[in-house]
Amino acid sequence: MKELKYLAAYTIPVAAGIAIYFKGAWSFAGVAYPFIVIPILELLLGTNNDNYSETTIEKRSANPVFDWMLYGNILWVFGLLFYGFRELASSQLYVFETIGLVLSLGILLATNAINVAHELGHRNNKKDQFLSKLLLLPCLYVHFFVEHNYGHHQKVATPEDPASARFNQSVYAFYWQSVFGQYQSAWKLQKKLLQNSGSPFLSIKNIVFWGAIAQIVYILVVFYVFGTFVGILAAVIGVVSFLMLESINYIEHYGLLREKTASGRYEKTQDKHSWNSDHVIGRVVLYELTRHSDHHFKTSKKYQELNYYDTSPQLPYGYPTSILLALIPPLWFRIVNPHVPESMKNNF
Repeated sequence: MKELKYLAAYTIPVAAGIAIYFKGAWSFAGVAYPFIVIPILELLLGTNNDNYSETTIEKRSANPVFDWMLYGNILWVFGLLFYGFRELASSQLYVFETIGLVLSLGILLATNAINVAHELGHRNNKKDQFLSKLLLLPCLYVHFFVEHNYGHHQKVATPEDPASARFNQSVYAFYWQSVFGQYQSAWKLQKKLLQNSGSPFLSIKNIVFWGAIAQIVYILVVFYVFGTFVGILAAVIGVVSFLMLESINYIEHYGLLREKTASGRYEKTQDKHSWNSDHVIGRVVLYELTRHSDHHFKTSKKYQELNYYDTSPQLPYGYPTSILLALIPPLWFRIVNPHVPESMKNNF
């Protein structure tokens, strides 16, 4: 029954549902829960860096319950989006309520759509990859599927990777670098993939192009069904979601850099090239995303198989608290810079 602890990931959709249903001050429930309640719980419950034995990993890998808990997010995400759009279209809301619902839905998409899409996107079967792209659709980030798998994982912790934050780079400068850099990179990678497979531009394999078309259709459908105002809000919600993703990207590799070997190639990606956080609550709510070093070390591992490495740089706080710190660059630099290896600082 221990595997059911990952049902805690559904608490963020529950918070978003509370925001939509009760409105008023509760409109910010989807913001307060991940950025106030969870950080407090992480401080109280601390970390757990226990690892799994090989036998346990094999059992967890074969257990379908872990996959079904991921699939459940599809119902949560699209159900709450529909509910939220309907309320935004039909209710006479105060401005602060609208802002609260937009932020709550944007955070929902970041945690239970993009994060789950990230996990499913690394699977080698067509069904999970399709579901990954489906979850990225309302986030307006379908190109992430191509760039992340074929770009970020090859170039991580190098100056060539737009999704790796430089030492002393603010999160706001990183947003520009990563959002536009990843989009540009995705098109270049997609073109190369099509050429390698001998496929034309309009091939079904052109994920970036058809993803962009699908996103436009999605927004137009929301415009048609719920009206112009909600259509605009749907786009804003998508932007909130991918900026949340980029905030996570920022803290995952900030200031970490792979060295170049004598051959001119970068060293192999190691556990020291990603920040880890083993805070108990963040681990289960984010499907072990916080054990990021092991994910980069072996991308084929499912979330329930990831282990802790004591040689990985460790964030002093969990992901939600770290994101809040990153939004105040001087505070972030003061707290995190001392933890960045000196050898990496000198290479920037």
